[in-house]
Amino acid sequence: MTEFRSPDQEVGQLRQRVVVAGVFMFLCLCVLAGRFFYLQVMRFDYYHTRAEDNRIAVVPVPPNRGTIVDRKGEVLARNFAAYTLEINPSRVEDVDATIDALGQIVQIDDYDRRRFRKFRETSKYFESVPIRTRLTDVEVARFVARRYRFPGVDVRARLFREYPHGDLFGHVIGYMGRINTRDEARIEEAGETANYRGTDHIGKRGLEQSYESLLHGHTGSEQVEVDVGGRAVRVLDRRTALPGHSLILTVDVDLQRVATQAFAGRRGALVAMNPKTGGVLALVSSPSFDPNLFVDGISVADWRALNDSPDHPLLNRAIYSAYPPGSTFKPFMGLAGLELGKRTPEQSIVDPGYFVFGGHRFLDDKPGGHGVVDMHKSIVESCNTYYYMLANDLGIEAIADFMAPFGFGQPTGIDIPGEASGVLPSPAWKKARFRKPGQQRWYGGETISVGIGQGYNAYTPIQLATALSTLVNNGVMFRPHLVQYIVDPVTGARTQVAPDPVRRLPLKAENLAVIRAAMVDVTRTGTGARAFAGAPYAVGGKTGTAQVYSLRGSRYKEGDVAERLRDHSWFIAYAPAEDPKIAMAVLVENGGFGSRSAAPIARQVLDYYLLGKRPEGPPPGAEDAGPGPAGGD
Repeated sequence: MTEFRSPDQEVGQLRQRVVVAGVFMFLCLCVLAGRFFYLQVMRFDYYHTRAEDNRIAVVPVPPNRGTIVDRKGEVLARNFAAYTLEINPSRVEDVDATIDALGQIVQIDDYDRRRFRKFRETSKYFESVPIRTRLTDVEVARFVARRYRFPGVDVRARLFREYPHGDLFGHVIGYMGRINTRDEARIEEAGETANYRGTDHIGKRGLEQSYESLLHGHTGSEQVEVDVGGRAVRVLDRRTALPGHSLILTVDVDLQRVATQAFAGRRGALVAMNPKTGGVLALVSSPSFDPNLFVDGISVADWRALNDSPDHPLLNRAIYSAYPPGSTFKPFMGLAGLELGKRTPEQSIVDPGYFVFGGHRFLDDKPGGHGVVDMHKSIVESCNTYYYMLANDLGIEAIADFMAPFGFGQPTGIDIPGEASGVLPSPAWKKARFRKPGQQRWYGGETISVGIGQGYNAYTPIQLATALSTLVNNGVMFRPHLVQYIVDPVTGARTQVAPDPVRRLPLKAENLAVIRAAMVDVTRTGTGARAFAGAPYAVGGKTGTAQVYSLRGSRYKEGDVAERLRDHSWFIAYAPAEDPKIAMAVLVENGGFGSRSAAPIARQVLDYYLLGKRPEGPPPGAEDAGPGPAGGD
């Protein structure tokens, strides 16, 4: 039997349901209203900022890097703009497929792909990575017409570094390279992270590295309104980037070219500087390298050619490689003898062609000896026996103490990185250098070899040039430097890099005069006379021949020795002799006699610097020149 409900009951139940539903809806509306209030009132600033961030992108604007010019204003490093095709991996689903598709529009070879993978490994996930650089206008037009097919791919205008003189200044200028993790750590440590936003490259080696903070400039920014595809619609605000400072150097392009060509491809180094200021006029390390190879990321083939070459073109021989100075050490030894009272200019010895110490015979360079030898003749004819005896009389401690203030065995402080210390031997040095007690002991025979610039002696060409500059500048030493002026990019004001006198050596004028007079006669009647025959200016110099390996008492025969085991050729020079404006050290690796290989290079450099005379060809090499009239070095 069916039970019937009264209408009043049903109406009551309906009302209850309506009330419950109404309360529920009211509560939901309250929650929704509360949420709206929280989001739109309490959290307004936060979400407004996020919305603006989605609409507005802050794009860093890298600064224009400062230029580098020589003393006459000729450009050595500059910037040029070029289009780069870049991929943002975070916005591309299939990078490889995208690259293949792009290859149908612009040329992308295997080198571009390898470089892209390398850069991608070192880049942050959200950063764009170049797949092609230096696009032509035609290639840019082709891509732009099809850009809608490639989300996450775009063309950007970037600045690239250019070195117009190629390998002529490779070791001086250095090069630009992509920022790596070590660079990032240095940038972060210096508190410059924000200033390098949007910057992919940084100075590597040379002046590009040592003056990075000045050359780089200050990064600007743009507030850009973007669409849903991330493409710029309009620029809302701009903070202009400040370009980097420019550098005016002390070096001369033409002098550098003359010096480089004089080496004719031979291995070696040359440093020429103004002894009165320390300004470097030419700095050559031969062979060199072309820094332009590194601008876009060096190819594997080019890197192997440089890195695997037996001539080591990446090695800066001028400041890093240390060699025995040979007889170029003798003027400093002679000055030590005079200053320390162990010799007078008139005091002489009789040279039989050898010196006996501890039962060992130290041979002179001239069989039969040089006869009666005083201070002057010992330098002019480069008499080894004289300096064997002088070293024995001075003792190693006195030699080391006297030579240290000239900068031997310590970095000069030149304003490019990578300088070596060299070795100024002493008992203290030897004790620190070796571990075994037997090796730590200093032997008297070692002092004898030090006296002629052999033994443990090892100095860089920049150290010899600095020491010579100090000697001819009456004991005043200046720190060698390559930058003469720093130019403000906004005002154009020049700030001079003031000459920095390191120290003043208390040397007696009469003793300096004795040494300098002998060095002048080296180029007139001594071991350097052949190279400077007919020179219309007075020049002081000293030849040097440094052994590569021990002769163990036997005489050196160049023809019997492999080329890379032959003696190194040295020459130090200054001119004009009466008022020196240039001092230099020249080294030719395995070049034999200093008079034969290094001195002719110095002659060509001095002829150009003092007379403006350009050489007609390379200087005479080992095959067509011999030692000077006096023999020896």
